Amino acid sequence: MNYGYARVSTIAQNLDRQLDEFAKIGIDDCHIYTDKESGKDFNRTNYRKLCRKLKPGDVLFIKSIDRLGRNYNMVLDEWRILTKEKGIDIVVIDMPLLDTRIEGKNLVGKFIADVVLQVLSFVAENERETMKQRQAEGIRMAKLRGVRFGRPPLDCPENFIGIAELYKDGSITSSEAVSQSGLTRGTFYRKLKLYGYSK
Repeated sequence: MNYGYARVSTIAQNLDRQLDEFAKIGIDDCHIYTDKESGKDFNRTNYRKLCRKLKPGDVLFIKSIDRLGRNYNMVLDEWRILTKEKGIDIVVIDMPLLDTRIEGKNLVGKFIADVVLQVLSFVAENERETMKQRQAEGIRMAKLRGVRFGRPPLDCPENFIGIAELYKDGSITSSEAVSQSGLTRGTFYRKLKLYGYSK
């Protein structure tokens, strides 16, 4: 039986290009599984359902290796589990060398597929790590230039000092002070501390 697996990382992304490839191959819609989840691990709802369906002799089609996953070691482990333990074949549409249906299951063909998989998985993982390093470096440089991240701090209301004075001398309760300031309780206490009014 032929199965297709398509994945994108977020709900906003589109699966159409991957699904079109499966349609060209002639995979029935009922044998196509899709996820809109991160590829950081294999704990994806429909991927797990697909794995429970797969039986020895089945063929799993994916458009590209990164649709299977993005973590180098995990992809290699999953490939081994699917091909060696479950006895299924995998076809990566964008990379014809990654096709374990080699006629006669010859050893050289399998070896080439395994080597290509390792190289591609390493490249994908390396790109991901490089991107994370660049992002961290960009954030560090931005901070050095004075760029602030996160929500901007809430301005104090004009009457805050008066409210803080009344609260400190016990003329009003904390609930009254919070209510009059228009701030949340946590923000109110942080502002008290900032202005030196904490009890």
